Amino acid sequence: MSPTQHERAASTHADVQGVQFAQGDVAEYLAQAEPFDAAYAIGTLAFIDPHRALPALRDGLRPDATLILSLLHTDLHGRGPSTEVAPREQMILLRDDPPLPTQMCILAPQLWEDLLTEYGFRVEAIDLLHHPDESVAVIQQLIRARRLPARPARVSSRPRSTRPPVAHAVVGVGAILVSEQGILLGRHRRGTLELPGGTVEAGESFDAAAVRELGEETGLIALPGDVRLLGTLVDHVDSVLRVTVGALVRAWRGQPATQPDESVGEWAWHPLDQLPDGLFVCSAQILTAWRPDLPIDHTPAHFAPFAHGDAPAATTADGL
Repeated sequence: MSPTQHERAASTHADVQGVQFAQGDVAEYLAQAEPFDAAYAIGTLAFIDPHRALPALRDGLRPDATLILSLLHTDLHGRGPSTEVAPREQMILLRDDPPLPTQMCILAPQLWEDLLTEYGFRVEAIDLLHHPDESVAVIQQLIRARRLPARPARVSSRPRSTRPPVAHAVVGVGAILVSEQGILLGRHRRGTLELPGGTVEAGESFDAAAVRELGEETGLIALPGDVRLLGTLVDHVDSVLRVTVGALVRAWRGQPATQPDESVGEWAWHPLDQLPDGLFVCSAQILTAWRPDLPIDHTPAHFAPFAHGDAPAATTADGL
């Protein structure tokens, strides 16, 4: 959109053959251009409403075309991504001029994946790229997606009812491990920070599921007798009833480490008074059910503690 930036790019790269620089609104440009074989948006989608940019990119790319997005995951202040499409004020640091205030969308990887899926793309990979200098808090997302072909004509069937089936319940378990360094959390490939845990398998007890998931995800070894079940948390996600059981693991052997083929890794201990942003909702709910004084915001869930002494019959974990 900037004439100055267009002139700077065209003059700097004037000796590059086969390159054309266009100045204008990207959605309007793609609407009148021939479809492209690939697109690479370097930081730019943070400044555009994705509900406008992504349909334009879908229509401006050929079927099976590759779309690469480079986006911020954390900002210059180390603040993590948002889970809703809402811009926030950021300062662009310029080389010779004062910082420039602007509005940017810094979105969680899962939200980007949901948006891309909604507008006709299949996400193939999401990588979080840390700065080589560990003192720099900024993390980049690199998202690789592919433009799906147009859907073929749909074949009708004869359902018994026009109403969709009732969603099934999802039952999982999350494990709290506390050491002198704090709480054990890992990073999911989609960017959220999570407690060890996962789905309870058929015929499996909650404490056995906590021990199994702990071993599969972190390599730590515990016994069911080392597990104290805290209670159940119930909430709804997209009309699916989600039941999560919190578990406190009191003893274990080994050191946590990223395990092959697991979606959560980079395990680290986080002090209770310095918990990071970007917690997975279920993990946040478990932590505040265990310690209601923790300053964690999350969507509410109904918590029913298991009988351990004088525990109350039920409460609601709403966050603070």
